Amino acid sequence: MTIDDARMIEKIQLDRHSTRYREEFEELSTDYHGRCPVAWNTEHGGYWFVSGNKELFDIARRADVLSNEADPDGVKRGYQGISIPHPQRQPGSPIGGFLEMDPPEQRHYRQALNPYLSPAAVKRWQPVIDEITRAALDEKIESGQIDFVDDLANIVPAVLTMAMLGMPLSEWIVHCEPSHASVYTPPNSPDFMRVFQQMLEARAHTEEWVRKIRENPRPGLIDGIIKAEVNGRMPDDRDVVGVAGLLIGGGFDTTTALTAHALEWLSEHPDERARLSREWDDLRDSATEEFLRFYTPAVGDGRTIQLDAEINGVKFEEGQRLWLSWAMANRDETVFEDPHTIHLDRKGNRHSSFGLGIHRCIGSNVARATFKTMLRHVFDRMPDFVCDKDGAVHYPSTGVINGMKNLPATFTPGPRLGAGLDETIERMQKICDEQRLAEPVTVHRDKAELTD
Repeated sequence: MTIDDARMIEKIQLDRHSTRYREEFEELSTDYHGRCPVAWNTEHGGYWFVSGNKELFDIARRADVLSNEADPDGVKRGYQGISIPHPQRQPGSPIGGFLEMDPPEQRHYRQALNPYLSPAAVKRWQPVIDEITRAALDEKIESGQIDFVDDLANIVPAVLTMAMLGMPLSEWIVHCEPSHASVYTPPNSPDFMRVFQQMLEARAHTEEWVRKIRENPRPGLIDGIIKAEVNGRMPDDRDVVGVAGLLIGGGFDTTTALTAHALEWLSEHPDERARLSREWDDLRDSATEEFLRFYTPAVGDGRTIQLDAEINGVKFEEGQRLWLSWAMANRDETVFEDPHTIHLDRKGNRHSSFGLGIHRCIGSNVARATFKTMLRHVFDRMPDFVCDKDGAVHYPSTGVINGMKNLPATFTPGPRLGAGLDETIERMQKICDEQRLAEPVTVHRDKAELTD
């Protein structure tokens, strides 16, 4: 970038890991959309910040210009992956799976995993999702009190993710806290090293199960990764662990964040909650997409410019970093009428909450199914829930995931419907194993049978 170019480019100074980013999000979005939909952010070494919906759409789909590649070993181009600021990775450490790869490697992994994550594949898991949700609520239903994060939204996506990976369902507890803490702990936090150590311990568990599944194959996403053919070779353990880590992180925290925010909003808008419950069949899909738009869980992704290019009048240079703000693009008033308000029946909701282009979220079908299931069960069993505003704790930093730590609520107590959570997880483990539910849909198409 020349001095003359720099003078003409709108500049911003925004630390996405600051509380300002979360607390002033609407004001910042409106300002950037009107003044600088593509700007140069001077924070974290300087990088392009794309917030405008059209601008983001045009840029995100340019896979020829953008690179997701992470190269901690320095054997390629030295690019830094999708995080800004980039993590300090040691040579030999796993990267963020195929989300930090470019084609053709990225394409090979997605092709291998699609049969596990297609709509038909996810539909097979619906009885399991229902039963885990039922058991989680049963643990609290008689008390009249629940923390929707700790007691529901953390549990259901995590147990399901373990099941789909082919790992023991009970190990959800090993990965839960580090998966969440790693995204809400800013790089400059005094807790960062403690959380990092937790992540290393969780990764060690994943590495152990990758070795076990390689030696004694069992159905699941990990087996699918191991057997994938990537550029004519089978992935080594490091690559398998990296992809498994991506699936764990994506499976745990994003759906948790979406569910917590939606329940908080529904508590604050009881008339809309009653309407959604009453008109569930008509509104569940549009409401889900609207909550996804408004509370974009994964707020953005980083890229590296891999060749000089001009897009919509902006000149990008090879090696520059760029951030795609899915969350801000979802609030652009030129595309979404009344963008800072939730409309449960919003039509034509072309949000970008799952990303755009070749790196669009591969787990979107799982997220939608799990979210809808949790909401429906809460409506049915805790219809008068009221969230405690003073007890609600939002992530202090939303630079990666817009989530919540706690969301306590009260409701009219009700009766248990079945076994407790631990017993149910043990039973689901047996069903997964005996019915081989984690096989790809090309091999196994039947829904789970939950007969005693």
